[in-house]
Amino acid sequence: MGGLKHKLFAALLAVAAAAAPYMAHAATESRLDSAAAIERSEAAIGRLVGPHVLTDSNGAPLALSAFRGRPLVVSLVYTSCSSVCPVTTQHVLQAVRKARRVVGEDAFAVLTVGFDARHDTPTQLDAFARIQGIDLSDWQLASADAGTIDALLDDLGFSYDAAAGGFEHITQTTILDAEGRVYRQVYGDSFPEQVFIEPLKELVFGTTLQSLSLNDLVKRIKFICTVYNPSSGAYEFDYAIVYGIVIGGLSLILTGVVIFRLWRSNQRILAARGGEGQG
Repeated sequence: MGGLKHKLFAALLAVAAAAAPYMAHAATESRLDSAAAIERSEAAIGRLVGPHVLTDSNGAPLALSAFRGRPLVVSLVYTSCSSVCPVTTQHVLQAVRKARRVVGEDAFAVLTVGFDARHDTPTQLDAFARIQGIDLSDWQLASADAGTIDALLDDLGFSYDAAAGGFEHITQTTILDAEGRVYRQVYGDSFPEQVFIEPLKELVFGTTLQSLSLNDLVKRIKFICTVYNPSSGAYEFDYAIVYGIVIGGLSLILTGVVIFRLWRSNQRILAARGGEGQG
């Protein structure tokens, strides 16, 4: 798994380098320092996101604390964007569908945050959702007042700057763990789906065996055996790994039985010799 994680991290960095200059507003020269934006974004990993309260597309309060207990994917857009944000949203939509087939339909939630506090109203968010075809369960859209948005974006390590007619911003999708901490940053409007799905797989299934309970054993087997197949471009459950685990386990059990029988036989021989010596 270490080699796979190394490759995925290398891919993430490559995507980050390519994606940082992508801004949701076309400009002759970017105001944002790409390297600084990536550095700020990566520095947010491990940070606990505050208990911010947003306003959803229905105009109702939406507390981030309501998402605790399972991973949360945060997609950052502004609704009047006509270039990168819609493209990114479509790619996230596709990645979410594939990720849910891997880790479970209700294993994680998704939140699209409109960071344009002035214009990303509930009405605009609702229209954005309908235009983009966001109709999946556990996917909400929300925004907030300027102060709350700034605090949230600071927690997420998100960089943006006003530009004529819109914003220049890093193209960033953030994955939070079940406690609300930043677990992984995904960059670009067409990121490799493995870079998105692997962190969710780690969070949902766990990278280590927590206990010997049946539930944790099943999760561990799913984590080990659900792998990306480059030839099909999809995640698949590799039964060959399961067979290997089963055969390896049976071999250990049989070896243990043989060793135990040899030990018992040796104990009987020693006991018999001890009895003869006393006679």
